[in-house]
Amino acid sequence: MNVVQGVINVFSDSINVLLKLLLVIVLTLMFLINPKPYAQTFIRCFPGFYRRRARQILARCATGLGNWTVAALIEMAFIALLSAIGLWALQVPLVLAHAVIAGLLNFIPNIGPTLSVVLPMSVALLDAPWKAIAVLILYVVIQNIENYWLMPTVMAKQVALLPAFTLIAQIFFASLFGALGLLMAIPLMVVVKTWVEEAVFKDILDEWRRRPSSIKGQVKMLAFSRLK
Repeated sequence: MNVVQGVINVFSDSINVLLKLLLVIVLTLMFLINPKPYAQTFIRCFPGFYRRRARQILARCATGLGNWTVAALIEMAFIALLSAIGLWALQVPLVLAHAVIAGLLNFIPNIGPTLSVVLPMSVALLDAPWKAIAVLILYVVIQNIENYWLMPTVMAKQVALLPAFTLIAQIFFASLFGALGLLMAIPLMVVVKTWVEEAVFKDILDEWRRRPSSIKGQVKMLAFSRLK
């Protein structure tokens, strides 16, 4: 009975994850097909004097997400290429299929690389047990190269995301939204980073340094009015 209940729970959780992922894909397509009305509605949430600036920040967010997409595609291609070379050297069947799956699953942080090694290890195990161990070692080496060299280099160049911030974003969004949050952590971090840099750092903190008297005076007046 416990086994059946466990299988039902796993199946239910899998369906929920798939439905959430499908919802995200549908919403993303809706935004991409006609993004202008949504952008205008979002911009109207800001005061009139800041709407032009908000439009500029949204454009920077779009550029950042485009750069992140390029970085993700580079990583996926790199993982697929190294996987294909390694599996070909080990003479594992279905090299191309395994390489493509490894590249695609690399889009899912942490979980994807773990899932990608299951199928080639199973196929290699049918041929020879030592090949399964060799495949596992190959994928561990590839992921270490990707995690400690490729990803920091590409992400730092394309979207200027520090590795520590990337890990913090994954933990934070995964704790809030589960597996879906882990999947969307980096693009959400790109958007958050852009808004913080542009709206907080450039528009508030940098201006505070340049015009300290006027801004501090406005803050004092606002605080005094609230006390009344």
